[in-house]
Amino acid sequence: MVLRRSHHTEATTTKRRPMSETTHCETEVPNAFPQIIRVRKHTFRTDVSEAGGGTDSAPGAHDYFDAALAACKTTTAAWYARKHQIPLERVEAHIERDDAEERKGKYVLRVRLEFHGPLSSEQRLRLYNAVSACPVHKLMTTTDVVIETAPLAGT
Repeated sequence: MVLRRSHHTEATTTKRRPMSETTHCETEVPNAFPQIIRVRKHTFRTDVSEAGGGTDSAPGAHDYFDAALAACKTTTAAWYARKHQIPLERVEAHIERDDAEERKGKYVLRVRLEFHGPLSSEQRLRLYNAVSACPVHKLMTTTDVVIETAPLAGT
């Protein structure tokens, strides 16, 4: 699977060098749903819920999709606070998924955030504005994502 991201750049900015990351996923046990995923030096698992016929031994693909958004928003808040010297001590994100109409093309994620620390109203507003533009949020909502699926070499 090849994932290509479209980046919108202004004529006055320097073009970004294309980044290439590889994610490898394979079946953990023959004829079962659980999968092993490797990204750089990290290894984690995925499974299908019991309702979907799996054992729910790990988060499912949709859980990771939702978690990517939560992680991006909280990381963006921490990065922004550090860059702008905002006294953010910690941040929490809660994602609620409504996938009732997913097959009709609608997937709703309700994000609730809480910023902890001695923050002014203006600092909280700045943090909310920053996390609204986190890279994964933009990837999910405004980027032309192209997925090319092909056999692995040698198969």
